[in-house]
Amino acid sequence: MYEEIRDGKDELANWAKQDQISTDLLFQEEVDVSLVSYATDHGYASDLTDDEVVNIGRDPFLIAYALKDKGSRCLVTTEVSKPSRLRANRHLPDVCADLGVRCYNTFEFVRALNFSTRWNSP
Repeated sequence: MYEEIRDGKDELANWAKQDQISTDLLFQEEVDVSLVSYATDHGYASDLTDDEVVNIGRDPFLIAYALKDKGSRCLVTTEVSKPSRLRANRHLPDVCADLGVRCYNTFEFVRALNFSTRWNSP
């Protein structure tokens, strides 16, 4: 997912290209392939076609990283829940719910961090 941000042509991309930022954002661990398979098989379907695998993209990899440490990791997405979707058309919030992975939308994540732009002026 980092590459999608970095390859942009905006200020966010410029920020992400900084050495320290990329170091801070990227996991320094290999993905557990068995967890990628688990996320794919149990989150989407065990018999996906090649086209469906292309459609789900990197999502099972993100989910696998979160599955490795459910207590400390979560996913943040702009996708909204669409529980009626099936197979490769499923959205991250629904797959995460089924697999027991915490998943936040942007606003929930900001609240969870107790982030505020309010500061006291002198």
